[in-house]
Amino acid sequence: MKKKPLVSVIMNCHNGEKYLKDSVNSILKQSYKNWELIFWDNLSTDNSKKIIKNFKDKRIRYFKSKKFFNLYEARNHALKKARGKFISFLDTDDWWLRNKIKKQIQLYYKKKNTKLIYCNCYLYNQKSKKIKLFVKNKLPEGNVTQELLNNYSVGLLTILVKKDVFANQSFSNKLNIIGDFDFVIRLSKKEKFACVQEPLAYYRQHGKNYSEKNSKLYMSEIKNW
Repeated sequence: MKKKPLVSVIMNCHNGEKYLKDSVNSILKQSYKNWELIFWDNLSTDNSKKIIKNFKDKRIRYFKSKKFFNLYEARNHALKKARGKFISFLDTDDWWLRNKIKKQIQLYYKKKNTKLIYCNCYLYNQKSKKIKLFVKNKLPEGNVTQELLNNYSVGLLTILVKKDVFANQSFSNKLNIIGDFDFVIRLSKKEKFACVQEPLAYYRQHGKNYSEKNSKLYMSEIKNW
């Protein structure tokens, strides 16, 4: 792989201190080194700022929000700070395997007609410590809109997307929970997706995930969508 384009990792944080070190360390340990971390502090009142400032790495760029935004509006603000050719997302309670970025960049250069590359992931239950595969069947590639509507399989923590996609598309500021689903479906209608079939990330289930805590809001947003 001759070219090593900059990858901007977007991490939105609101009181995410509990697992923050694990998440950031999984970025620092990436075998692919040309990345920047856009850390958007959405008015945290815990030790999140102190923890992120303790990482002495020039690739980590800290931004503090002037007011509190809902998650997807905060993601849009963080995206405006990104300088990379590609964008990835990692929340403060999830983590990546060390070859996540590398394998997705390699696949991009094999399939340059694609705008989004995703992968499988593991679901990690914090309480039971049990791990299970998110999707057991082969993940769809190419024109995937209908397949995703039938069985949605794109975790936001698994995607690598071309930055130029955000020139005329962004997350919906009106949504609180299904904003990534909405964004991915809209993009899939215009662009082909590619996929690294193996799991390269861990999604931590701990009972305090925003979507788990707000199931009524989730159902309402899905219904209105």
